Amino acid sequence: MSKLVTIFGGSGFVGRYITQRLAHEGWRVRVAVRRPNEAIFVRTYGDVGQVAPVFANIRDDHTTAEVIRGADVVINCVGILSETSHQKFDTIQAEGAARIARLAAEAGVERMVHISAIGADAESNSAYARTKAEGEAAVLKHFPQAVILRPSVIFGPEDQFFNRFAQMSRFSVMLPLVGAETRFQPVYVDDVAHAAAKAALGRAAPGIYELGGPDVASFRALMQKMLGIVGRRRLLVGLPFWAAWIMARMLGAVQSVTLGLFHNSVLTVDQVRQLRRDNVVAEGARGFADMGIEPTAMDAVLESYLYKYRPAGQYTALQASARNFRV
Repeated sequence: MSKLVTIFGGSGFVGRYITQRLAHEGWRVRVAVRRPNEAIFVRTYGDVGQVAPVFANIRDDHTTAEVIRGADVVINCVGILSETSHQKFDTIQAEGAARIARLAAEAGVERMVHISAIGADAESNSAYARTKAEGEAAVLKHFPQAVILRPSVIFGPEDQFFNRFAQMSRFSVMLPLVGAETRFQPVYVDDVAHAAAKAALGRAAPGIYELGGPDVASFRALMQKMLGIVGRRRLLVGLPFWAAWIMARMLGAVQSVTLGLFHNSVLTVDQVRQLRRDNVVAEGARGFADMGIEPTAMDAVLESYLYKYRPAGQYTALQASARNFRV
């Protein structure tokens, strides 16, 4: 019988690519999510019955243990970028990761892969970075042979980075940038999935890997690249950290006053803290090269999904050539 993998958050941005890769390897895949009805699309990633969305809540021992039972490998892709009244960094990224690792070890799972993030730091003043580090420590405590992947900012068709700012460029003549000179090392989502799949298949040594693409650039430079692709001229304004902090506090206050009816997905205080630090692979860290993977350059992918933000979308090039036509 083919092997079974349980992927927590397997219908999310990174998780769906890992699901596809392991399905193509012939594995049976359980996609553990809170809302299985919203993850039905993952069934199409494999043959009939090969990929199945199942209910699990990583804040609960019972449902988490149920979806782990019988699995050969467990992969945890669950994480949040900002908190809501029901989703907190501590419960999701620290306690949730610990629960999955503990129950996986108790169930006798062969291998575990945990998706973390570059910048995970137990001493950080950012709750996101701190709880990522706490989650890593808990995983290694319960499952010492786990593979932990720390990607930089991830890009791909469903990303919340380039897509977000490209969408903003449609309606605004100015793009405010917090940490305009902060450096990033964007990594293609399918490269992260490739690394996770290799680890799941036992083709990577246990330990921590930092994953970054071949290009390192400032936030400002990345936005200039995006604007070049979508064919729009916009003013890039570097927002001072003090001004960003005030804006984030005000948006957070509105979220609190409205009891969460307004969810602040624009800018949080925690994100301002994160943007003070470069998000690049540390010198000497293990990475793609140690896994035998050649990372994909941004230029090979970005245009394939950002074209829709151009003034004439897919017809922009045709429109430009028509202007040069002479009867």
